[in-house]
Amino acid sequence: MAAETRAPAADKVAAVAEIAAEFRDASAMVVTEYRGLSMKQLSQLRRSLGSDVTYAVAKNTLVKRAAADAGVEGLDDLLVGPTAIAFIAGEPVDAAKALRDFQRENRALVVKGGYMEGRALSATEVEQLADLESREVLLGKLAGAMKGNLTKAAQLFNAPASQIARLAQALQDKRAQEGSGSTEEAVEAVESADAAAADTTADSTA
Repeated sequence: MAAETRAPAADKVAAVAEIAAEFRDASAMVVTEYRGLSMKQLSQLRRSLGSDVTYAVAKNTLVKRAAADAGVEGLDDLLVGPTAIAFIAGEPVDAAKALRDFQRENRALVVKGGYMEGRALSATEVEQLADLESREVLLGKLAGAMKGNLTKAAQLFNAPASQIARLAQALQDKRAQEGSGSTEEAVEAVESADAAAADTTADSTA
């Protein structure tokens, strides 16, 4: 009897550790409810998300423990009902687009929110992420402006599309306000905002 009791407990510990590792390794994650989706539809969704996304069905209690272990906060309110999480190792924008497109054809899938860059995202913010242009398009739009700063241009090629989109918006806003805009100033504005957000997150977890 004691051995039978220990086995499920050990399984739960292992499951929590596995989910916590997914949280730590992911560049972003999206929380969904899959109630009403068939196994065939779930398989189709996993294929559409691609190899850079792990779409995992898990018990909410285990996910909450794993999130706490990984230092991820703000998801508890989303973890209600049948939960599956898309752990994104690649480009968050591409994964958000894949979820949106699948949801259009399969209304049973509910996107509840997510987590990226140190903070929780609402369902609306995940939708906005899906509406961003792809990394390639954004980089193309910034290519001309970045000609004079090869170092910053090189950094952009490794940046997530969400950060590139913020840079493009910052540059557009600056030009609208001043009639012209310094790319360097726009980059610095985005980097300062990112650093401030990181400091805020660090203070809240300290």
